[in-house]
Amino acid sequence: MDGGAEVNIGRRGAAATVGVQIRQSRRLPDFLQSVNLKYVKLGYHYLISHLLTLCLIPVMALIIIEASQMNPDDIRQLWLHLQYNLVSVIICSAVLVFGSTVYIMTRPRPVYLVDYSCYRPPDNLKAPYQRFMDHSRLTGDFDESSLEFQRKILERSGLGDETYVPEAMHYLPPRPSMEAAREEAEQVMFGALDNLFANTSLKPKDIGILIVNCSLFNPTPSLSAMIVNKYKLRGNIRSFNLGGMGCSAGVIAVDLAKDLLQVHRNTNAVVVSTENITQNWYFGNKKSMLIPNCLFRVGGSAVLLSNKSVDRRRAKYKLVHVVRTHRGADDKAFRCVYQEQDENGKTGVSLSKELMAIAGGALKTNITTLGPLVLPISEQLLFFSTLIIKKLYNKNIKPYIPDFKLAFEHFCIHAGGRAVIDELEKNLQLLPIHVEASRMTLHRFGNTSSSSIWYELAYIEAKGRMRRGQRVWQIAFGSGFKCNSAVWQALRNVKPSHKSPWEDCIDRYPVKIVS
Repeated sequence: MDGGAEVNIGRRGAAATVGVQIRQSRRLPDFLQSVNLKYVKLGYHYLISHLLTLCLIPVMALIIIEASQMNPDDIRQLWLHLQYNLVSVIICSAVLVFGSTVYIMTRPRPVYLVDYSCYRPPDNLKAPYQRFMDHSRLTGDFDESSLEFQRKILERSGLGDETYVPEAMHYLPPRPSMEAAREEAEQVMFGALDNLFANTSLKPKDIGILIVNCSLFNPTPSLSAMIVNKYKLRGNIRSFNLGGMGCSAGVIAVDLAKDLLQVHRNTNAVVVSTENITQNWYFGNKKSMLIPNCLFRVGGSAVLLSNKSVDRRRAKYKLVHVVRTHRGADDKAFRCVYQEQDENGKTGVSLSKELMAIAGGALKTNITTLGPLVLPISEQLLFFSTLIIKKLYNKNIKPYIPDFKLAFEHFCIHAGGRAVIDELEKNLQLLPIHVEASRMTLHRFGNTSSSSIWYELAYIEAKGRMRRGQRVWQIAFGSGFKCNSAVWQALRNVKPSHKSPWEDCIDRYPVKIVS
């Protein structure tokens, strides 16, 4: 669980609750107030790192244009000239071969998203609002103040009545054992993987890289080892298990897979993103630790990535950029989402009152770095001109905030909670349709942690909105504190895969969410 947990408090949520201990600001900082130039420079550093490619493109274009204008006499004269200049021919050929070799060896390998799958829990695990409250009361672990706090959080959370909690939480009293936690992990991971294998015809032995991320449940053997054992993956598989990295760990896992795919040729990588609730339910009365109970729900995803050129024909997307921002060097950012024990020794995740301000700072850093990589030149010129004027002449001038709608057609904002979605919609000047996938995912599945961005992408596909060449921006927040972005480009008109999580309910969405 991570920084997304606080967002469902809403604009009036926590302030209206009885005895609430989190007197936090629930609005992101206004991005118009300040922009740090060093992060703009960082974005241009990424751009310049591909300078060789950018320089070769106009040179090749110029050669093609000149060649197209040549007639047979010009070609004959060129040949006669080359016959008497053997040294020039050899030098030119050597330079051409050397340049081509350097380009081929240094250019990044394309990473394709072949397909992905989101886990859909069985209906018996649904936790409607009233059942949730009745169950919380009957456990006997919460006092009246805590029950009232949870009621207000749920009312303003944006969650619907069809979200899921693990089976152990449906018992009275709940049964949060290690065995039950393993069962939840197996159901989610194996359910997503089985569907992925069926949709892609991928054989488990063909997986060369396996990355699993789960923040709060890290047993021994690891979750990745559980998958290796279940599907009898090959002995030389490169497996990784990421823990404690919060709701943004899904993007981190994709970034790790991307780096590994740059090294290992003709390889398939599978990324499994999930969170485990069974052993991380809070049974105390500290308000700052109760919010995750109300928001986090069962969910998970499995993503197949490949660097094989043959997979381009069947792949859905190509990975364009990954930008990661980590604010952990700052003590306040490091502790703003913190797993600890309360005064009675009960473990939970505590949320700082400064969490929203820290999240806003991390987001501003991330998008300022991402901007130069994705925005059209016109937007960048407007941004820099206002920034320079502000620096040189008038400190009160607000910098121009670029229009990211010109860079992306679709947005997958981590469904951590309603308030953050609201504020991102406002600060990035998005339209309701741009945040529809995030709102509806929160309503239908709740906060599924790092996998929520995949449920959102599945929603866009199920609505038939993803067209060839369009770009989608996935953005997630995580404890630490982190803000990470992934940019994908559709390689075709994308249709939903079989057993999409929205398969039997997409016609009911979007729904109106009561304020």
